[in-house]
Amino acid sequence: MASAHTDPFCHDHLPPRDQWPELVFDLPELHYPEQLNAARELLAGPPDDRPCVRGSDIAWTYGELRSRAARVAAVLTEDLGLVPGNRVLLRGPNEPWQVACWLGVLLAGGVAVATMPMLRRSELDTIRDLAKPALALVHHGFLDEVPRDLRTVAYGTDAELAVLCQTHDDAFTPVDTAADDVAMLAFTSGTTGRPKATMHFHRDVLAIADTFSRHVVDIRPSDVVTGTPPIAFTFGLGGLVVFPLRAGACMLLLDRVTPPRLADAVAEHGATVLFTAPTAYRSILAAGKADRLAGMRRLVSAGETLPASVWHAMHDATGLRIIDGIGSTEMLHVFISAADDDIRPGTTGRAVPGYRAAVLDDDGRPVPDGTPGNLAVQGPTGCRYLDGDRQGNYVRHGWNFTGDTYVRDADGYFTYLARSDDMIVSSGYNISGPEVEQALVGHADVLDCAVVATPDEERGALVTAYVVLREGATPDAAALQDHVKQTIAPYKYPRIVEFVDALPRTSTGKLQRFVLRERAAGHR
Repeated sequence: MASAHTDPFCHDHLPPRDQWPELVFDLPELHYPEQLNAARELLAGPPDDRPCVRGSDIAWTYGELRSRAARVAAVLTEDLGLVPGNRVLLRGPNEPWQVACWLGVLLAGGVAVATMPMLRRSELDTIRDLAKPALALVHHGFLDEVPRDLRTVAYGTDAELAVLCQTHDDAFTPVDTAADDVAMLAFTSGTTGRPKATMHFHRDVLAIADTFSRHVVDIRPSDVVTGTPPIAFTFGLGGLVVFPLRAGACMLLLDRVTPPRLADAVAEHGATVLFTAPTAYRSILAAGKADRLAGMRRLVSAGETLPASVWHAMHDATGLRIIDGIGSTEMLHVFISAADDDIRPGTTGRAVPGYRAAVLDDDGRPVPDGTPGNLAVQGPTGCRYLDGDRQGNYVRHGWNFTGDTYVRDADGYFTYLARSDDMIVSSGYNISGPEVEQALVGHADVLDCAVVATPDEERGALVTAYVVLREGATPDAAALQDHVKQTIAPYKYPRIVEFVDALPRTSTGKLQRFVLRERAAGHR
């Protein structure tokens, strides 16, 4: 394939080819042409007057988004000197201008480096040092934390970028990038405290839509798609931008809404597809707002394991079946899931069409069904870290090892047990922290919780629960412990229960267990 990148940074910093996972393209729709610009493909198709994106008091049709993305690309190349392969840091809330900027970067042959809007200067400094962006496009309300030595242009209505866009027409010719030119650098959300940059090609961007979205979520042109994950998070980028554009649907972008407000917005704007995390579904149920979701066609959950109790409670309240899924920044999006009659609450599902999944031992050999092991995945996307020494941790024996402990049944359904480092060994028993969490959230007073190990000389470790109660509930550790004993094997109950106002989470909503482990270590 003929790369369009004149700046070879990304090519030069890919891991060696023999360290990549095996890539598989089993579906005919995954056979892309050698030259491919993902943004051009995503913007093609729907008529100009079809509604495309709403949010922040902006409503654009497909024609208007095409025009703005093309003008952004023209500004980048003609005014700001961008050359194909240059990285562009993006920073801002979920709103239409961020979508136009992301698409404009790809149209211009640049590499998008989207960052969470809540990151601070030191975190952005780390990203700048790793990705070495040529410039930054930043929402005018989020300029303060941007490294001062990085050339920055503000975007948003009436901001500098919008003014520059007015000096160009929308006749920009998209750069003819190769399908395997890097389109984006996605940073992991730092649940372990060490963010990593993953490298994804133009074909990868389309592949996540042509697998999970097409075959499981089934987004349609008539849909209005909304949700809570930041666009800078690959779950949000796929669900809220790539999937609706690929299907010709409409995006409803909401910025930092609470779960109750999210439920109201869904009803007010006629949204039909929702992407959010299990904690949001729990909060909607606790707030008595589940009825506001009754008009939805699809509910999608990812980011953390979805407790069966939450699935059943939402189904009982609305008749809707939540589509659960597991994905990763390294894989770009969801690779195991199930929808409709294929859903088995409490399991994650089966391999998404286009992907293969297996449970392997540490040597890469399949373990028998029903036996816990390492979740491993292959598909059209795969892990390629930007530099660093961690490629060999994630990619082994040609598979992507996700770091999750799973068990598969004879029907090919995968059930999550824990992150591989979240298994608690206490008095010789292997205890899954997430299993204890699922038991706890089944109690009516528990809004959120997390379970980790506290080191103990006698037992090796003690199961320790950090619990967020619903408003007005009385802290009662003994009652929660008894509830767990009645729900799962009694030896798994949390011997330490600590009540907290909130759990430590990343800006994407993922639980930072390492923070709780450090806190639990103080119990010794």
